[in-house]
Amino acid sequence: MKNRLVLASNSPRRKELLRGLGIDFEVRLIRDIDESYPHDLPTNEVPVHISKAKAAAYLDTMTENEVVLTADTVVVCDGKILGKPHDADEAHQMLALLSGKSHEVITGVTLSTLQWQRSFAVTTVVWFKELTADEISFYVDCYRPFDKAGAYGIQEWIGYVGVQRIEGSYFNVMGLPVQRIYDELKDCFDFLHPFEV
Repeated sequence: MKNRLVLASNSPRRKELLRGLGIDFEVRLIRDIDESYPHDLPTNEVPVHISKAKAAAYLDTMTENEVVLTADTVVVCDGKILGKPHDADEAHQMLALLSGKSHEVITGVTLSTLQWQRSFAVTTVVWFKELTADEISFYVDCYRPFDKAGAYGIQEWIGYVGVQRIEGSYFNVMGLPVQRIYDELKDCFDFLHPFEV
């Protein structure tokens, strides 16, 4: 029997990216999962830690032949993790911090079956130009990026005018390192690929 892929996220961006792989999947949601992490955990290990915590919450819902994909994305600037802003003021502060420098976007991914689990992280470095206060205000007011780590979506207006260059996967900055996920699924599981007929 073929494996079935389950995306444990309701993120429109993650659903869009996964659809782009040409692999069928279903969305399954469990709310209020604890996404805390030890304060002494190195920042580059945080997203994998959280993706594993999310995976553990889905264990009781899994059946044979299901592969559950959990993920978490963090933005790291000056050694500090920037989560999702709570309000417009915090979004302004985050974008002002990112302005004129580079930061890392790290996505941790965990693929789980009832038999075993595999986790990995992908890092992309993003460079922003110096953003003006008016540019930041326009973006926050018009796009309200309160559901995005680091208070921005690279695929939105701020990405067009503010991102000077990136090193690594563009799609990782959107929320899923789809190239790496495709390779992991192809190597480990029985999925129908778009080029198979």
